[in-house]
Amino acid sequence: MTSLADPASQKKNLSSANYKGDSPHRETRTRSHEKSHAPRRGLLWWTGLAAVWAACLTLFSGCQWGESPALAARSRGSAAPTLEPPAAAPASINSTGNSTAKSKALAEAAHIPSIVPRPPHAERDAHIATVHGQQIQDDYFWLQDKEDHKVLDYLTSENRYADAVLQHTEELQKKLYQEFLDRTKQDDQTVPELLSGYYYYNRWEKDRQYNIHCRRHGNMEAPEEIVLDENDLASKHDYVALGAMEVSPDQRWLLYGIDNSGSEQFTLHVKDLKEGKLYKDEISNAGEAVAWANDNRTIFYTTRDASNRPYRLYRHVMGADPKQDVLVYEEPDKAFFLSIARTRSEKYLVMELASNTTSEVRYLDASQPLGAFQIIEPRKQGVEYSVRHQGDTFWIVTNDQARNFRLMSAPIATPDRAHWQEVIPNRDDVKLESIEAFADHLVLLERMRGLPTLRIRDVPSGETHAIEFTEPVYEVTVDNNPEYHSHQLRYTFTSPLTPDSVYEYDVAKHTQKLLKRDSVGKDFDASKYQTERIEATAADGTRIPISLVYRKGLVRNGRNPTLMYAYGAYGVSEDPQFDIARLSLLDRGFIYAVAHVRGGGELGRAWYEAGKLKHKPTSFTDFISCAEHLVKQKYTSPQRLVVTGASAGGLLVGAVVNMRPDLFHVAIADVPFVDVLHTMLDPKMPLTVTEFEEWGNPQQRDYFDLLRSYSPYENVRAQSYPHMLVRGSLNDTRVSYWEPAKWVAKLRATKKGDNLLLLKVDLEAGHNGASGRYDYLDSQATEYAFMLDCLGISE
Repeated sequence: MTSLADPASQKKNLSSANYKGDSPHRETRTRSHEKSHAPRRGLLWWTGLAAVWAACLTLFSGCQWGESPALAARSRGSAAPTLEPPAAAPASINSTGNSTAKSKALAEAAHIPSIVPRPPHAERDAHIATVHGQQIQDDYFWLQDKEDHKVLDYLTSENRYADAVLQHTEELQKKLYQEFLDRTKQDDQTVPELLSGYYYYNRWEKDRQYNIHCRRHGNMEAPEEIVLDENDLASKHDYVALGAMEVSPDQRWLLYGIDNSGSEQFTLHVKDLKEGKLYKDEISNAGEAVAWANDNRTIFYTTRDASNRPYRLYRHVMGADPKQDVLVYEEPDKAFFLSIARTRSEKYLVMELASNTTSEVRYLDASQPLGAFQIIEPRKQGVEYSVRHQGDTFWIVTNDQARNFRLMSAPIATPDRAHWQEVIPNRDDVKLESIEAFADHLVLLERMRGLPTLRIRDVPSGETHAIEFTEPVYEVTVDNNPEYHSHQLRYTFTSPLTPDSVYEYDVAKHTQKLLKRDSVGKDFDASKYQTERIEATAADGTRIPISLVYRKGLVRNGRNPTLMYAYGAYGVSEDPQFDIARLSLLDRGFIYAVAHVRGGGELGRAWYEAGKLKHKPTSFTDFISCAEHLVKQKYTSPQRLVVTGASAGGLLVGAVVNMRPDLFHVAIADVPFVDVLHTMLDPKMPLTVTEFEEWGNPQQRDYFDLLRSYSPYENVRAQSYPHMLVRGSLNDTRVSYWEPAKWVAKLRATKKGDNLLLLKVDLEAGHNGASGRYDYLDSQATEYAFMLDCLGISE
């Protein structure tokens, strides 16, 4: 799920459907937070009916107040009735049994209701394992059995408890949701993209959750054809996620994948765009990556193994029985993921095999689908490379003898390492992140001084020039650009002050024009806000960048509420973006801060390597140093500071609240990777083996000791923790639901004090949370209301 601190775009980027790609879209294999999300709606209309529901639940569910809150779980599109406890019921906020008077005083100070139900109680059932001669006791191991009805009962009771505690924030949630909605253009459309004579675009309609994918032939005045309506796909499901979406080279057939559980296992369908009907082909258990051959009837697709790893490549011919599909390749190494794509030039199919540190690329003439894939360069541990095609050349970005990567070229006839020629060398101050290849130019995506840059390289002359960006912090991404022979480059620019803006850049004339900027409502005025980048000093003297945004006129008096976020893993660069929901915080006097801690990729490969494996604790201490700096410089205070993160960023949240709980007043962790030791000890778990290169293999004693030293679940202590909201998803295949569930159970049984501890588990979704755009806004409203309420902000 997207974190509170880094809310993704308020709607799905409809142009992100890859009608045609250039290199394999590597299926997300990390415990990553990234998602292009859509908004979410919350309709908390039910109030009263307390006595009736109390009686019903007592009679029919056997649920006693103080053990499991009698509050019906919210369903999508409506909310459960609220149930007040009997007047004489204890009002303890947590399981420590503090007096009603003490709880009431605390509640009044933090705007928390003085009477709330007792939280659910998770039974302890010791599970003991011996590793390296040491015993590891896990009292909540039983929560890992998803098939046990007791587990679902417990998760449901946690959801009910959280709803009961948050019920008094209903009006605030409604207000926040309406603010988000007022800034969202509900009837909207993306900028059309030209591909083989068709203009493809996506649009949204008011009050409908999902994208409508469309096209027009020849020009935008031609009749509209609906390629795919995700709303129709979602009509019989609570969850729907679109995976692959590829149009055949002749633009006749649409291949798309649908996931209805959040498990990231897709069912592939083929639609006849001429007739508007589904073709009979249907392929289950597919991965996200697919590719068409140039004959318009052969499809390449991946399937997943028991650990949800894309590991096989199949060839399917339209009309054939999928059971007879030909296995083209199987990757035996469990650390490697397999993906497939067709180049922008339409000349080649490219298969990429990649772990977190090593890659291998194979290629096949897209007009010869029955041929054999040829290897470019065999894998070598620690060497990564990616490939783009142009004319008679393969362009290769690699870290071979280049820590920040370099650009090489190789003839297609002999593309092996012996024939690579260096074009752009390694640079200590610039990381070459990737390239895009067009008929006569390259687009270089680089990172310099912590900021992304775009440079254009004219291939015949070798001359390069940069596209200039002037804001102090921003994000820039290259759009689809499906036409190989185009001289127009589409890219999207965004910053904390600038809504998503699509530009078209003429690479020959060095001119650009703005095609579309997201609407944010009539009241938004960017001049009212300010961004800056400051630095904190880490324990070892390293300077850690912090990106800030706030309303102008901010006084550094130590009393500003501050939402602080970081990720710090996999070399992911956290570039601050615009977010409509975040404006509701800024307008309430908040500072939004992104700590660019080591483990991320903002300052090059060395920055990433300084926060992974045995250096992973550096990410946590960097974050603490950044928080201390904000306090010391009087931007905020520990009583006004909120920490948040998701997935691997949720690990960071768990680690820092164990280490310095006094430094934060509120913590929000979405799908947090907090049971690191037990997960990494189980090679059958999804993603574990490939993650050894990020976190370390605890079968080795040194990494066992390291993971045990910082894993949040292992290091819960008898101390006071911040107010905490923890979220998970039942069908999550990257961070299993039981990680946040076990963590919360252990925190409840161990922590001191009366601060709130809430667990919300989405019983219908996966790692990315709810799939509908209004559903996403509802999720944001809930998190924001919790945070504001804990800070004593009621409006």
